[in-house]
Amino acid sequence: MTVSIRRLALTTLTAAGAGMGACTGGDRGPGAGEDAAGDTARAAAVPTGDSLALPRGFEATVFADSLGQARHMTTRPNGDVYVNTWRSPYDSARRVPSGGFLVALRDTNADGKADQIRRFGSEGGNGGTGIAFFKDAIYVEAGPAILRYRLQPNQLVPAGTPDTILSGLPAAGGHPMHPFTIDPEGNLFVNSGSNTNSCQVTDRQPGSPGERPCKELATRAGIWRYSANRTRQRFDPGARYATGIRNAGGLAIGPADGALYATQHGRDQLAENWPKLYDWKQSAELPAEELLLVVSGGDYGWPYCYYDPGQEKRVLAPEYGGDRRKVGECAEKLGPAASYPAHWAPNALAFSAGEGFPESYRGGAFIAFHGSWNRAPEPQQGYNVVFQPFSGGKPSGDYQVFADGFAGPRKEPGMARHRPSGLAVGPDGALYISDDNGGRVWRVVYGGE
Repeated sequence: MTVSIRRLALTTLTAAGAGMGACTGGDRGPGAGEDAAGDTARAAAVPTGDSLALPRGFEATVFADSLGQARHMTTRPNGDVYVNTWRSPYDSARRVPSGGFLVALRDTNADGKADQIRRFGSEGGNGGTGIAFFKDAIYVEAGPAILRYRLQPNQLVPAGTPDTILSGLPAAGGHPMHPFTIDPEGNLFVNSGSNTNSCQVTDRQPGSPGERPCKELATRAGIWRYSANRTRQRFDPGARYATGIRNAGGLAIGPADGALYATQHGRDQLAENWPKLYDWKQSAELPAEELLLVVSGGDYGWPYCYYDPGQEKRVLAPEYGGDRRKVGECAEKLGPAASYPAHWAPNALAFSAGEGFPESYRGGAFIAFHGSWNRAPEPQQGYNVVFQPFSGGKPSGDYQVFADGFAGPRKEPGMARHRPSGLAVGPDGALYISDDNGGRVWRVVYGGE
């Protein structure tokens, strides 16, 4: 399915506080898309990067700021918010936070701003991305492991030593982070992103063919399933749930049917590595970013295939004999539930819940796009949060740009003030958006027309 941006009536809402810290390329992943005229209009309306453009009736406050590289978030039934932060391996200048990579946030006076901010967890390593709340405990990614911190009622920060739920996750090379989600039955679904761009014999080099078979599929580029209730599990290639997913930046459970959804970061460098087949504009617009309905045993095609939104199908990658139109083995691969412009970098996924937002939002999905780094000479794009409507438990209709203005006047990795990275929905339906550049967390609520 191809989609186009449907314009919303936007109001610019000033949020207090300024972003901190230098920018980083973060995931070395995609981000691209919307027409330049739309981006220019929004950038002119929000020139500082300290305001968000939102649909009419919505309001944003800065819930917390300067937290470090704030990645994914989770909320607790009492409204507490927990953030996993990391120090990007691509930016050695980042300072290790004092007090731990995990941040607990509590708003005690209901003013939309956290007034209790506490750090906990390890101060070593690089922190992590994945985080979830399940059965009165906080589950967090910490490097190659997933840990569980138990919480007592109304306890903001855990006091005890964490349990090791899973260890030995692949963390070398590209896409070292491990976003995850937990379903109501306690199934723990963990992303293991690809080590390479397209499984070439020599990674990211012009003309280098793809490995066949792609050996890294045994431990990377897929989603693995474990139990959130068991300790001391080890990463096991045999626990693979789905394959052919280059990097699932966001995972979430659909509220209508309990299905697993994931956002996929598409591949890079089609024109750079295959200039006889792709020009730079084609490379900027291919392949689509994807929302996947992930099923047990599903194969979504990477590295052999990519999704072409213009042709509305998976086609054979050039590393495997593709010529932009050949389908071949890709006819047997599973396609996306919805698709989005190339290289926008979908870092997080969260479903709307409760009655805090208008009825048209309920059951739909929000996706945080980190923003592109590799669309040149076309404009870099993304750096926003979109809403994907659902109907009957499935994606339905065009996506809508829900929140924009994070980057300020320049949607460039080295110049953007903020880059959306995580999403969470509170028990009251409020949407939290994190930023792994300035370390900010926004709280978005609906105040009515």
